Amino acid sequence: MKILAPIVVIGVALVVLTMVLQDDSTEVTTTTMEPVSMDSSELRIMETDGIKHSIPLDKIKGGGPPKDGIPSIDNPVFAEISDSHFVSDSDTVIGLEINGEAKAYPLFILVWHEIVNDEVGGVPVSVTYCPLCYTNQVFERKIDGQTVEFGTSGKLYNSNLLMYDRLTESYWSQALGEAVKGELTGYKLDLVPFDVITWGDWKKLYPDTLVLTTDTGHLRSYATDPYGNYYTESRIMFPVENKDDRMHPKEIILGFNHNDIYKAYKQSDVELNIVINDIVGDTPIVLVSYFSENSRAFDRTVNEDILDFEFRDSKVIDVKTNSEWNYDGLAISGTLQGEQLQRLPMSPGFWFEWVAFHPETLVYGET
Repeated sequence: MKILAPIVVIGVALVVLTMVLQDDSTEVTTTTMEPVSMDSSELRIMETDGIKHSIPLDKIKGGGPPKDGIPSIDNPVFAEISDSHFVSDSDTVIGLEINGEAKAYPLFILVWHEIVNDEVGGVPVSVTYCPLCYTNQVFERKIDGQTVEFGTSGKLYNSNLLMYDRLTESYWSQALGEAVKGELTGYKLDLVPFDVITWGDWKKLYPDTLVLTTDTGHLRSYATDPYGNYYTESRIMFPVENKDDRMHPKEIILGFNHNDIYKAYKQSDVELNIVINDIVGDTPIVLVSYFSENSRAFDRTVNEDILDFEFRDSKVIDVKTNSEWNYDGLAISGTLQGEQLQRLPMSPGFWFEWVAFHPETLVYGET
């Protein structure tokens, strides 16, 4: 599995590796607390000296670069496959397909920018990547119907990117998809399903895809990775509120939250099994992996029936009707031909990050 090559770089990259912890709080005089009235949240809204927040202000740390010091890409430029010589087949990308339009965002570009504000299939999205915890996430960038842009705040919470919106400058936790400081505290963004996948495999799935280019308007060493061997060693650069040794801190997991039940699956387990049937909360799910580094998840309920799936004769088949299903969750033959499974969003990332935010998480395979 290839994430990014472990190399050593100099110059601007050292800003990332020599991050200095800074508190984002000043003298606290008065704090009040009230429950957050929203679904799937364990946080509470507090107010300190007139500032709304749902995480302790002293847990917000400076990451080194200032606000927008890691610049978001707000006017992305794309190339067709025929002009994609700058991307190798083994490079990891975030793949996004909405309403028939497919785009890929290479991680070797995102590691230097972390956020791409874009529109895919008519839907405004923010494609985000936090290299400190390998969290990849795509959000619909609308707040109360208004399209907004997101940028990097230069701050971290639980070693994870804190974004800010350019409408109110509220802070947003990338891992939670939720505003955690400022006017919009408690507001949650809609998640958009996406793929973490190699460029070679993404091209096979979507031969008409576009790919983000290095024409970003910024001078960066896109051929190098400022984090070196950080992705595989056990060290964590910044404080986290909870640690758990059930697996290696940098194990890549797929996180799910349904009705406040949290569960993590090793990406390697899904690849090994190809198909996993399970239930998270009261949601029956099926995870499928056809490609290295990649998995998809679907609600396995069809017409009020909960289906069980298996990989048989190189095909995904439901046990009840023997219908065949493709990688998009569409039945392509059999009794259920034409039925479509609902694709579910998930949260890929390192184990240490998931368990820092969700200490009560279940883990697939544990009794």
